[in-house]
Amino acid sequence: MTTYDRAREAGEERALTEQADRYAVTLEALLAALRSTRLDDRAARRAAIDIAAGAMVDLRARSHDHLSVLLEPVTGAFERLRRDLAPLLRYGDLDVQFVEPPANGRALPGEVAHAARAIVRNAVLAFVDTGDARRVRIEWGCDGLHLLIGIRDDGRGEIDAHDDALRPIVEHVSHLGGTMRVASTPGWGTELSIQIPLDPPEPTSALDEDLTPREREILVRVAAGARNGEIARDLGISEHTVKFHVSKLLRRTGARNRAELAAAFV
Repeated sequence: MTTYDRAREAGEERALTEQADRYAVTLEALLAALRSTRLDDRAARRAAIDIAAGAMVDLRARSHDHLSVLLEPVTGAFERLRRDLAPLLRYGDLDVQFVEPPANGRALPGEVAHAARAIVRNAVLAFVDTGDARRVRIEWGCDGLHLLIGIRDDGRGEIDAHDDALRPIVEHVSHLGGTMRVASTPGWGTELSIQIPLDPPEPTSALDEDLTPREREILVRVAAGARNGEIARDLGISEHTVKFHVSKLLRRTGARNRAELAAAFV
């Protein structure tokens, strides 16, 4: 499998994971409505229909509003989190306290905002799955360099950092170069403390490790959009030599053109 194919697969896998997270929240909300002791059968069915219809509208809206968002105000991202969790909380027995982030906090990169919401959704689902948490406190903050996420429940306090339920959260945090601490106290609950850089590190390319210095110089310029003649003049080599190296890089990555070659170097 080529570097380009691996990068494309990783992107597709990430999109599927995010979609699965959202489906899980919707299904939990449906189950909460149908199992609710506060609703009779007719009211439960009506609530389930409303949840499903809302999820369909949301799905269509998000097709136009996804990770393409470059920056999102932290308060706006937090409000979207509230809306994501509202159906689950409306009919369930979980009491959630939201602690608002500072209104003057730095805007969040789109990927960070999306991942932060996914992290909290996964944490709430993990606490719901244990069946013993009745209260959850969700807090976002900002120290200027990081988004700070605090999530605490009042469950049995038996979850640790290696628990399977926390694996999606660990993967999200790791992908963004963040850190996570899990503190559980038996009988008192579990607290997740997460830091996500607002300026996440640029992803590295496995291809970069195998390049010669000259190939790396050429690939960097191709990724920047330079043509062969420009690269030749910049490096003081012939255009024929540049063409030879570009062809070699195309073969190595399996890319069909310069655009795909640039995409492989991310």
